[in-house]
Amino acid sequence: QVQVVESGGGLVQAGGSLRLSCAASGATSSIAFMAWHRQTPGKPRELVARITRIGIADYADAVKGRFTISRDNAQKMVDLQMNSLKPEDTAVYYCAVTRLGSNYWGQGTQVTVSS
Repeated sequence: QVQVVESGGGLVQAGGSLRLSCAASGATSSIAFMAWHRQTPGKPRELVARITRIGIADYADAVKGRFTISRDNAQKMVDLQMNSLKPEDTAVYYCAVTRLGSNYWGQGTQVTVSS
């Protein structure tokens, strides 16, 4: 089993920045992908950014150029630096870890961007 815990959400004004962090613990060997997803009420959860074990990242079109995902394999952590935030970035952000074909999710952290 893998435990996943996020931190770093909060309230920020449009144009501001936030950094989300996620730590994985437990059976963390062979973690492949680490990713951030987000969800707003009434909508499906969507992928924001994902990074492989060797640091190859991909992003949703809506956040390209504004968000940066980074990963520390030794510490089993993944961060999401969010710049130039927009009100439409408001959501609950979830960290997800993929290990041996299974996905493990954190409890989510709220990000609210005021206009």
